[in-house]
Amino acid sequence: MKNTTLLLTLITTFFITACGNSQNNATKIKKETTIEVVDAQKFNELITQGGTILDVRTPEEWAQGIIKGAVKMNFYDADFSKQIETLDKTQPIYVYCKAGGRSGKTAKQLEKLGFTKVYDLDGGIGAWDEAGYKKVK
Repeated sequence: MKNTTLLLTLITTFFITACGNSQNNATKIKKETTIEVVDAQKFNELITQGGTILDVRTPEEWAQGIIKGAVKMNFYDADFSKQIETLDKTQPIYVYCKAGGRSGKTAKQLEKLGFTKVYDLDGGIGAWDEAGYKKVK
């Protein structure tokens, strides 16, 4: 009887510990994903560290200038979700649009896809322009 009680105690302890660790690991994975909304100055500093700059505006908006090195993916394209899936999840993504709405939605999509470092330009390209940073055509 003592051996049976000891065995049941050990098995119960094992399952409680195993389940607890699974939940902790899931929490840790979730905490590693970050979306950070940053101002133009911080955005400008961050993009020099490498990663992908993502412009989610329309072709008409791109014609007015983009941030140098930006990858262009039109938020309104029917296959936009498939396009962003092609980006490297191991690299930071710096996303912007005209004013912040589309880039905010894109940042959430990127998070759901497993991207772990997503930076959203607060105020979009308008804030970039107001801060005096350059664009290229």
